[in-house]
Amino acid sequence: MPAPISEPAVDAPHDAEASLETNKASIRTASKAVQEELRNRAESAAEESKEILQATALMAGDPMLIKAAIKLLSPDAPGGPRSPERAIWEAGQTVANTLTALGGYMAERATDVLDVRSRIVAALQGLPVPGIPVSDVPYILAATDLAPADTATLDPAWILALITSDGGPQSHTAILARMLGLPAVVAAAGVNGIADGTEVYVDGAAGSITTNPDDALRATAATWAAQASQIPAFSGENFLSDGLHIPLLANVGTGEDALKAAAAGAEGVGLLRTEFCFLDRESEPTVEEQITAYGGVLAAFPGKKVVIRTLDAGADKPLPFLTVADEHNPALGVRGYRTDTTSPGVLERQLQAIAMATAAHDADVWVMAPMISTAEEAANFTAMARAAGLATAGVMVEVPSAALTASAILGEADFASLGTNDLTQYTMAADRQLGPLATLNDPWQPAVLQLIKLTADGAFQAQVTTGLPKPVGVCGEAAADPALAVVLVGLGVSTLSMSARALAPVAAVLTTVSLADAQRLAAVALHAKSASAARQAVREQLPILEQLGL
Repeated sequence: MPAPISEPAVDAPHDAEASLETNKASIRTASKAVQEELRNRAESAAEESKEILQATALMAGDPMLIKAAIKLLSPDAPGGPRSPERAIWEAGQTVANTLTALGGYMAERATDVLDVRSRIVAALQGLPVPGIPVSDVPYILAATDLAPADTATLDPAWILALITSDGGPQSHTAILARMLGLPAVVAAAGVNGIADGTEVYVDGAAGSITTNPDDALRATAATWAAQASQIPAFSGENFLSDGLHIPLLANVGTGEDALKAAAAGAEGVGLLRTEFCFLDRESEPTVEEQITAYGGVLAAFPGKKVVIRTLDAGADKPLPFLTVADEHNPALGVRGYRTDTTSPGVLERQLQAIAMATAAHDADVWVMAPMISTAEEAANFTAMARAAGLATAGVMVEVPSAALTASAILGEADFASLGTNDLTQYTMAADRQLGPLATLNDPWQPAVLQLIKLTADGAFQAQVTTGLPKPVGVCGEAAADPALAVVLVGLGVSTLSMSARALAPVAAVLTTVSLADAQRLAAVALHAKSASAARQAVREQLPILEQLGL
């Protein structure tokens, strides 16, 4: 990937005769040009990519960024006036530093700001816009990291694999690579030193990169490509080899996502992210607007389960009408269910909208709250859902306290869904965006697996106590890993939810194992000394993975 836009020199020559207003206008014009370019790309992008490009376009016109840059144009600015390029560069760095200092999810937005900064500087300098290189042959993309606007334009038809020196296994780049079915290795030292045109062998499963591979590795790559193309399409029902039904559901964010998932054979929806209805708005959407949005998803799955997660705002998804803007640590602040304590009414109206959308469709709707930490919170949310007329109310298990007290929490709630991305981050105290912490931020970590087992065990205890079923599912990225999916079933998970693209490979592996096999492999993973050891030990006992090129 081309090198990033170079930093404009502090003392770079610029038009000293240009008026302050002219320089202000140049920044605003460049900002609008970047916004327009991103919006144009969004028009022809797939739905999930479209949302990313539209969000980046909004950031290109962020008033905080533009105003900060314009202040640096003034002769009264500390250090004297800057050129427009230098002003936007410094302003972008200041905003990014502020977000990085907040840590957690807010640090992820710093990458967006730096991406937008580079795009505006390129526009000011008349240079090509940074982005994915165009090639007339398929290639492996090597980069420091990718901005969301770049990952949104990745085309698997041309990009064979992705390798980056930064990021982590739960970073935006890694997640999108998995959604696209691209082999990827992130947080890999030495990537930036690989020269363009170098032949590279990438093993995404092992996390290894080999430059100038020999004939044996070339043959392995060819075999993998042939095997991967033979994975059968998902039949629409997933059974283990002993006949146990483990439903495979889809994670979706829009009605268009739901239609694609239904076409891929998903047995329902394990996670409907409702944020799409709230983001990029200055005010709360009306109940009627929400009913229409949710209805687009419910209509795609008549008679099937659709699990709706209530608004997971805060942290990386701040909303002006709901979240606190000046939290020092948003990842541990007022987010998810907790926003009901600071902005009462929003959750209640959302539950009303979900109930009304449910009444208008035939889907079996379940509703769950994110960021539940205590049994008291679970009881309060369940009561709110019942009051709205929703029959099945559950919780997300994303923080260790919820896993440790699962029996009490599921004494109040009807079901639990494990959000393994956040559960891993909170368990290991490791920001999922930081490359140096990639080995910690891995759902194969034995400590994370122990908490998943505790959740399933707590659900069983609650089931015995109440006499009611208390199913536990997984809707985090872990479910999309075919080997880890086997372990999750062995730990007691009864449903798995993933991107539509992951349904076929996960089903192909699960059909080859029995529940007893899964439980045995889960025990192997639980007793491993590290995430890498757990992964390797399990994969060695699943020959189907190599046979299918997984």
